[in-house]
Amino acid sequence: MLQRAVVTGASSGIGAATVRLLAELGWSTVAVARRADRLAALAAETGAHAIVCDVTDEAQVAAMAREVAETGGADVLFNNAGGALGTESVERASNDDWRWMFEVNVIGLRTVTAALLPVLRDAARAHGWASIVNLTSTAGHGSYPGGGGYNAAKFAARAVTEVLRLELAGEPIRVMEVAPGLVHTEEFTLNRLRGDAESAAKPYADVVPLTAEDVARVVVSALEQPPHVNQDLIVLRPVAQSSVFHTHRGPLTPKA
Repeated sequence: MLQRAVVTGASSGIGAATVRLLAELGWSTVAVARRADRLAALAAETGAHAIVCDVTDEAQVAAMAREVAETGGADVLFNNAGGALGTESVERASNDDWRWMFEVNVIGLRTVTAALLPVLRDAARAHGWASIVNLTSTAGHGSYPGGGGYNAAKFAARAVTEVLRLELAGEPIRVMEVAPGLVHTEEFTLNRLRGDAESAAKPYADVVPLTAEDVARVVVSALEQPPHVNQDLIVLRPVAQSSVFHTHRGPLTPKA
């Protein structure tokens, strides 16, 4: 049975962790991202087939999809590419930041999915199933001050996922959403805060957050369920985070 997964945003964080875990489990992987040097290092480490591609560029995405088809196809697409910029209020936010967040989190997701659906259908015809996993966020399930653009983009990505599941009804293609809460990766918050390392460390102070590897394990577990099992929505948070509004800081102890 074909086990080949395309992972976008694979050059760091959750994407790279997922490629590593899939490789450990014997999957063939296609690592897709913008940064050629990081992709080359990941490919050398894991044996992944690396494709340099910006998911916001339709021509690059079309070329990526052709290369996937020509090099063996794929039965899994993990739409992981995304990101956030800024924590300004709706009143003070930059439209350019909002446009970028929509381009990468929503338009890029749609572009990659549309380009690879023929490849996934070929896999489904050959052995009966294929899967799409979209990484969203708890920011797509609960809004918070300063999150306007990212909230809006992830709510939209969530809606696209739900619509896609309806539109693919009757086909053997699973459509799943994984929505993590507080995850500590090397770049996400640092990029969001435009390189301010001191501020980027604050959300993770005195708390044990999720790691990229934690999220990767959940994604891969969903993929390795029997093919008739579709986990429509998986929300995962660290135990210390009970909602987007509340994160307990300090030791976790049973009440007296």
